[in-house]
Amino acid sequence: MLKAPPKRPYLLRAMHQWITDSGLTPHVIVDAARAGEDVPHAYVQDGKLVLNLSYTATQRLKIDNDLVEFDARFAGVIHHVRFPVNAVMGVYARETGEGMMFPDQDSSPAPPEPEPHGPRPGPGEDGGGGAKRPQLRVVK
Repeated sequence: MLKAPPKRPYLLRAMHQWITDSGLTPHVIVDAARAGEDVPHAYVQDGKLVLNLSYTATQRLKIDNDLVEFDARFAGVIHHVRFPVNAVMGVYARETGEGMMFPDQDSSPAPPEPEPHGPRPGPGEDGGGGAKRPQLRVVK
């Protein structure tokens, strides 16, 4: 079975579109430690960077499955900004605060292992793991 791609880039794009279509301003919270060197570190506070991802604040905005990339002005100087999608901690509308926080991917539980497709043990062979017929009794 193929491993499913991460949900974060799809949810980020969907929330960005929903916020934009609602006439609001999409902002992302980025973990500066994971963001790399292509972010304006002068604007980092408490290890986080809040960036305006509206189409009016950015040029050439691209949200791929692995990378967020755009050009934007900081203090009047154009910077090329790029960071991995897994550095995005959340996305929200500036005006209302509505949005979504993303759980840390490293802390999410591993998917359950599929059960082997061997023969199932019968009743009583493994202490109750097999298929048993239900038992009915009269309760007074």
